Amino acid sequence: MIITLSANSSLDKTLNLAQTLVPGNVHRITSTHTDVGGKGINVARVAQEALAAVRCVLPACPQDPILGLLDQVKLPYVSTDISEAVRTNLTIIDGRGQTTKINEPGPTLTLGQQKSLLRAFTEQARDLEDGDWVVLAGSLPPGLPDDFYLTCLREMETCPGRFALDTSGSPLRALGKALGTVRVDLMKPNSFELAELLGGNGAELENAAASGDLLPVARKAKQLSERGVGAVLATLGKAGAILITSEGAWHGSSPDVPVRSTVGAGDSALAGYILAQMAGRPPEECLARALAYGAAACTKEGTQPPRPEEIHPEQVTITKLSL
Repeated sequence: MIITLSANSSLDKTLNLAQTLVPGNVHRITSTHTDVGGKGINVARVAQEALAAVRCVLPACPQDPILGLLDQVKLPYVSTDISEAVRTNLTIIDGRGQTTKINEPGPTLTLGQQKSLLRAFTEQARDLEDGDWVVLAGSLPPGLPDDFYLTCLREMETCPGRFALDTSGSPLRALGKALGTVRVDLMKPNSFELAELLGGNGAELENAAASGDLLPVARKAKQLSERGVGAVLATLGKAGAILITSEGAWHGSSPDVPVRSTVGAGDSALAGYILAQMAGRPPEECLARALAYGAAACTKEGTQPPRPEEIHPEQVTITKLSL
């Protein structure tokens, strides 16, 4: 079972343009597509395509269109009532394939709605067993405190399942201050999020990896591992990803695929890693699966989840790293 929390879920609207996006100009849309979104939902949908048992917890108004879309894709979920609509996120893909994202902040949750969400989430995780996963992913909507994920982890500290975290900004920094005091089995930061947690310049880390120098990112990821994180999956865009576990360090190169949209690729990679881990695969194969899932997601329009038959881990090159 994989339980995911999507505290700030969304309707993801993708707009495709024939021409280059130029600020101030008039543009014509060639096609548009709306998906149900949010990191927790994206992870759950990918896992569901692989026939894993999943359930997503989210706050939503009972009449919100997102619940109808979840029913359409047959994703099991538990929703807690709020009074505002979930956010709408816009993704604009221009004629060059460049992606521009414009995200709303999300609904404001009252104190009572926060407590209901926390209670629903912890109740879903109560019956998990060893080998199951809990995924806390994405931004937090207005009203939720920065340490909400930390509160979730502390509430579920006796849960035998494994915990995966993928967030950024203030929630990430709040979690970073508490690493070592709560159990975190997997984190999936990118270069900029590693810099947020551990200091340094995210752009410099990204550029170094793009030029073939993997050590700066690998060393940052190892620092995170040394602070008590069971596995660190550091994603590097076109440069692939680095995995650090207690068993060692590896780099995986991303397969070369035609990119239609990068939205949700990181969520697919996270799901791919978890699915491989649940299947008992060794760390380097988990890394290969993660990158294969992320690459397959890039070939999809919007945030459509890749299917298992579209995954090609044999196209990923894995290299053992010495740190």
